[in-house]
Amino acid sequence: MNKLVLIGAVVNALLLQGCALDTFSPKPDDPKYAPAMPEEDYANVVPTGGIYNPYTLNNGMYSDTSAHKVGDIISVNLEEATSASKNANTSLTKNNQNNYNGMNLAFGTDDNTLNKYTNKYINRYNPTLTSNNSNTFNGTGKGSQSNSLKGQISVSVVKVYANGNLQVQGEKWLMLNNGNEYVRVTGLIRPSDISSDNTVSSQRIANARIQYGGTGDFADTQERGFFSRLFNSAFNIFF
Repeated sequence: MNKLVLIGAVVNALLLQGCALDTFSPKPDDPKYAPAMPEEDYANVVPTGGIYNPYTLNNGMYSDTSAHKVGDIISVNLEEATSASKNANTSLTKNNQNNYNGMNLAFGTDDNTLNKYTNKYINRYNPTLTSNNSNTFNGTGKGSQSNSLKGQISVSVVKVYANGNLQVQGEKWLMLNNGNEYVRVTGLIRPSDISSDNTVSSQRIANARIQYGGTGDFADTQERGFFSRLFNSAFNIFF
């Protein structure tokens, strides 16, 4: 009975481990990427009849129309391209060879009188010691990786810092036949990096977090199955 309970516990643990390894599937309208509402509601401003209206200063002919306050929208040009490669080669060789004459070791050099005597009578029995040592090591390593992402996404300003930098975030979902594709962007933008057409390069975003992926049948075919994840989990020491 105890064995059955133990086996059942192990099987349940393995199944739970396989479920835990299931990849996270993102969904639209994530609050983390939701746009921020403007801090002031322009629609509720009571008309005073005066010519001057502080809420329309940003809509004038000579005003700066680039994003600079919470709720404004900025278009981000995705211009990401990275490439890295590394090669390493190591070769080490060491050879040692030593020969030792037994009589010379025992009685000194050939000039020694005793050594001459021994060479004359028992040279044929003179032992010779030989040692050889050889070490060789060869190592080669090579790695490369490249990524590219092009496109455009509009994000919303969610916070303005004291120095004027803008915290932005946003997402874009594309509904396709067999699934969805999404792009998500968060980061910090310096106002001076925003161009006159209210766009900024993704390479100018500090602390950028850019996600590109997909969901649905097409994305599922690129993921490992349940048992593949299970047998490659931390429990693979039992198999």
